[in-house]
Amino acid sequence: MATAGVAVANGSGGADTKAAFKEIYSKLKEEMLEDPAFEFTDESLQWIDRQMVDYNVLGGKCNRGLSVIDSYKILRGVDVLSKEETFLACTLGWCIEWLQAYFLVLDDIMDNSQTRRGQPCWFRVPQVGLIAVNDGIILRNHISRILQRHFKGKPYYVDLIDLFNEVEFKTASGQLLDLITTHEGEKDLSKYNLTVHRRIVQYKTAYYSFYLPVACALLLAGENLDNFGDVKNILVEMGTYFQVQDDYLDCYGDPDFIGKIGTDIEDYKCSWLVVQALERTDEDQKKILFENYGKSDPACVAKVKDLYKELNLEEVFHEYERESYTKLTADIEAQPNKAVQTVLKSFLHKIYKRDK
Repeated sequence: MATAGVAVANGSGGADTKAAFKEIYSKLKEEMLEDPAFEFTDESLQWIDRQMVDYNVLGGKCNRGLSVIDSYKILRGVDVLSKEETFLACTLGWCIEWLQAYFLVLDDIMDNSQTRRGQPCWFRVPQVGLIAVNDGIILRNHISRILQRHFKGKPYYVDLIDLFNEVEFKTASGQLLDLITTHEGEKDLSKYNLTVHRRIVQYKTAYYSFYLPVACALLLAGENLDNFGDVKNILVEMGTYFQVQDDYLDCYGDPDFIGKIGTDIEDYKCSWLVVQALERTDEDQKKILFENYGKSDPACVAKVKDLYKELNLEEVFHEYERESYTKLTADIEAQPNKAVQTVLKSFLHKIYKRDK
């Protein structure tokens, strides 16, 4: 259940939006290379320009970043933003993509991963190695430099800084919980339960993937985030539901369709499915789970999947999905602000019953 596995399916953005978004990336990267705070050597410029930033920031679907623009348009009640509004919304979107890159560079080192987005993880690239740790720190610092350059003087500047700092802290704390639960010492399934799973998902994924893009759009629209506590809760719930879907698809999705072969069972992940299984097993079934979960032998994986079938976990998931959708819809419709309702419904519509 790595951060990696979560690619938000909300902000799709039209072709024009995507083109504008890409164009602004080039400008932001250029500014980072001309930052007067550091005297770059030719070698360090080349490292950042030709390799590090493009390799790590680009390559994803950019859904988190694009959803800032989509959400801001809805909040403003317009189909077309001014040039200045487009620039600011795209810039905040890219700050989220930079944040994602920073998380993933370090996450891959901690997980000792091999590939990311169809290419070797950054630290696996020859000549990079553990320089990747410092690169992650540089990527994080780029965000602060971008925000200072383009938002200092805006009435919401301090709120933006606080927002990114808080979301980063929540995500890093979620990562810590994930690491010590799933990696520390001996493998111990008894550590896994619904409360632990929920807490990891909320903090490691939901805040930065679902809440952060909308919070950025609300600040751009001149809103006070203190007035949108319910919206934060709804988005975090949505992010939790999204990760549960991811856990389900890892086991039951069509690999050809979703683009990857699920390995949560082999990787000993604190998946929603294994947590549900632990809640439902008798002693004999629990023994099967403890003996076979976390092993790469296909026969062991098959035994775990057979047990999931015996426990009818597919239907348990479908029931969870129905209940989540009903509750989220009711919570969204209780929001007094119609534009906010539209933003939240657009997120939910994109992820409900997704199959990839």
